[in-house]
Amino acid sequence: MLTEIKVTGNKDTRSGFGDGILEAARENENIVALTADLAGSLKLGGFIKEFPDRFIQCGIAEANMMGIAAGLTIGGKIPFTTTFANFSTGRVYDQIRQSIAYSGKNVKICASHAGLTLGEDGATHQMLEDIGMMKMLPGMTVIVPADYNQTKAATKAIAKTNGAVYLRFGRPVWPIFTREEDFIIGKAQQISSGSDVSIFACGHMVWMAIEAGKKLQEKGISADIINIHTIKPLDEEAIMTSLKKTKCAVTAEEHNIIGGLGDSVSSVAAKNLPVPIEYVGVNDTFGESGKPMELLVKYGLDAEHIVTAAEKAMARKKG
Repeated sequence: MLTEIKVTGNKDTRSGFGDGILEAARENENIVALTADLAGSLKLGGFIKEFPDRFIQCGIAEANMMGIAAGLTIGGKIPFTTTFANFSTGRVYDQIRQSIAYSGKNVKICASHAGLTLGEDGATHQMLEDIGMMKMLPGMTVIVPADYNQTKAATKAIAKTNGAVYLRFGRPVWPIFTREEDFIIGKAQQISSGSDVSIFACGHMVWMAIEAGKKLQEKGISADIINIHTIKPLDEEAIMTSLKKTKCAVTAEEHNIIGGLGDSVSSVAAKNLPVPIEYVGVNDTFGESGKPMELLVKYGLDAEHIVTAAEKAMARKKG
């Protein structure tokens, strides 16, 4: 049953990062922030004002930024690199693989403006492959929080966790519906309990899953909605607990359906309990310029498409 979800406001997830790193830095003097000419977009104003000596402006030189970050860890610093998701991954994958992941460095790669909801900047900036790229790196933790509160909580949590982390968040103002205290790395969050279909979602798509859950409930369909904010390490126990109840599922992510959350969930199911699973995500294509919400609709990432996918998964189960 989908109980009433309390929305406490609306704010962009990147602001959750900005507020989170400031609070974390107050607690730990070793935290430093690096940016590739995007301090404003990554909401680092408060950090820079309070800790100017712990801020490094690397300019438009993302590969260099990753190398600097890796080097800083040798002296005991905890570097947070900041830029857009496409520049945080695709442009610097070699540096991340060799200097951070392979070398086991304690670097926090913080990526904003991910997915279609970047909007008007278009396909060149709408990174839709990064979850897959980063989860394949050995030892890399991958987190995709759902709202402002969860992004803030995740930012503070990764500051206390040793090892490389990829933290993915976004640009648009979005409903706030989680509590900071509910976030635990690697522990999925149960949004609602249901018995007919499982909906596993991450990032902005968790809210879309909630909206879909309301529509399904009106049709007499009970959805088990789970926020998989940590893609790696994946909460396989939560996934299997849900699938054993519902025997079918939908995955929803603001990412290519190849290599992301859907593939991770399907892998768990294939090894333990093969069931019908429908993917809601970008279907192996690039994005385009447009308004964020209009793009989500066009590319099939809105609540209506989740409802359709849920009904299809349920039909396959009965068949």
